[in-house]
Amino acid sequence: MIRAKGHFWLATRPDWCGELAQAGAQTMTQALGRWWAAIPPARHPTGEAFQAMMAEKWSPVWGDRRQELVFIGIGMDQADIRRRLDACLLPATAFTPQLWADLPDPFPAWGVREAA
Repeated sequence: MIRAKGHFWLATRPDWCGELAQAGAQTMTQALGRWWAAIPPARHPTGEAFQAMMAEKWSPVWGDRRQELVFIGIGMDQADIRRRLDACLLPATAFTPQLWADLPDPFPAWGVREAA
């Protein structure tokens, strides 16, 4: 893999959008900010570009929370990458505060972790 980048959502941080940037041997993850779904609608931008993005990305259940990662390289096994990433996902029925509150979270603190 030459490069990987994108946004990710962790069950242990439901309000935070994580950012992944990997190039060669260097990998960085950090908080990009809060998902729009975690921000009161009165504070959302009202412009056309924002509304178009929301229409494209918004889920009635999860809002704008999602996994959106890109992997760039030569000879990569796309099916294997998808299989490994899919194994990390929680089923929708498992996403409740009582279940995610005690999940291990190896990332450094980005903000206040919400209590169950």
